[in-house]
Amino acid sequence: MIRRCAAALAAAGLALALTSGCGVLTSGLRGVDLPGGADLGDRPYSVTVEFADVVDLVPQSLVKVADVAVGSVREVRLDPATWRALVTVDVNGDVRLPANAVARVRTTSLLGEKFVQLGPPPSGATGTLSDGARIPIERSGRAVEVEEVFGALAMLLDGGGVGNIRTIAVELNQALEGNEPEIRSLLENLDTLVRALDGRKGDITRAIDGLNRLAATLDEGRPKIENALQDLGPGIEELAAQREQLVDMLQSLDRLSTVALDVVDRSREDLLADLRMLRPTLEQLAAAEQNLPRSLEVLASPPFTDAAADGFAGDFSNLYADIYLDLGLDGLLKNILNGGLPALPGLPANAQLLAPLLGAPTAPELPLLGALPGLGGGPATSADRQEPEEEKEEDAQPERRGGLFGGLFGGGG
Repeated sequence: MIRRCAAALAAAGLALALTSGCGVLTSGLRGVDLPGGADLGDRPYSVTVEFADVVDLVPQSLVKVADVAVGSVREVRLDPATWRALVTVDVNGDVRLPANAVARVRTTSLLGEKFVQLGPPPSGATGTLSDGARIPIERSGRAVEVEEVFGALAMLLDGGGVGNIRTIAVELNQALEGNEPEIRSLLENLDTLVRALDGRKGDITRAIDGLNRLAATLDEGRPKIENALQDLGPGIEELAAQREQLVDMLQSLDRLSTVALDVVDRSREDLLADLRMLRPTLEQLAAAEQNLPRSLEVLASPPFTDAAADGFAGDFSNLYADIYLDLGLDGLLKNILNGGLPALPGLPANAQLLAPLLGAPTAPELPLLGALPGLGGGPATSADRQEPEEEKEEDAQPERRGGLFGGLFGGGG
């Protein structure tokens, strides 16, 4: 009886164990932790990667960063909207990757298993990859498979490809035979060229960038360029219509140049003689270059010359003048050469300056301005301030040739 009870209990326990095991293994071995896997730590984060082709990647495959296992593949599924593979991976929480990380499906060895490699981009790493992030297909890919390499090799060897390779090798040997020095020199020159280009790659890059900017500028002005080309057509048509006139004009210019050259050749000696005759005059002008500016300072500039200000004791001067203008040429010359009033002390006279230039007879040494009251001629008196009677002045004015502007205009008082 006891033996029967023990057998019944053993059978019931075995049935219960088998039932529990079948329940655990209904989803396969995916939920079972396998030995030798990556350490995910206490707080792993998940990342979804979009692949165009994952080959034979399966769940529980390794996830590596710099050839170090840092996680595992949790799930591989198909996106029904894009028909692309979506791979969800779990990464150790202590591993930090940039937000723009890249992913590739690679093989551990020639015939090894597949794994997902994560890493930073070649340049411009930014941000930090966080839990729930997604790596788009633009930053994912896979390595070349061995099957693909053998398939390409089979296509090369199939259909007589080996014979073609042999023909190419034979022809290449015949071309190089006897030309070794030239080929070596060519390779050395090519190496020098490549080194020079590598040394100037910065300038080449800037030139390419400049061409790019120029192309962009021309593209922005495309409507203007098109309008210019369209407007150029009528102008070209007009030039084509006047082709005969243009040819005649050019032929006439050719004849004119022949005549002009003959005239220049004939008058060459006369032109050189004229230039030689001008040489003494120009030499004298060059010798007098320092005196010409000073001589212009003594010419009369109404109402005073440049040096007249030196005779004033104060900051200003009063001027009382009645001006009589005689604009006749003979009167002007006569009055310039025969000014009637004494000048300020120390000032040269216009008559003395202009007489030699105008070829007039010896002019009297008469200054331009008389001694003004209070300016070197003693204190002003009441006699100096006497005003002539109005009627007598009006009658006598035409006969007077002195005054302030006597040396220049021939009259005034």
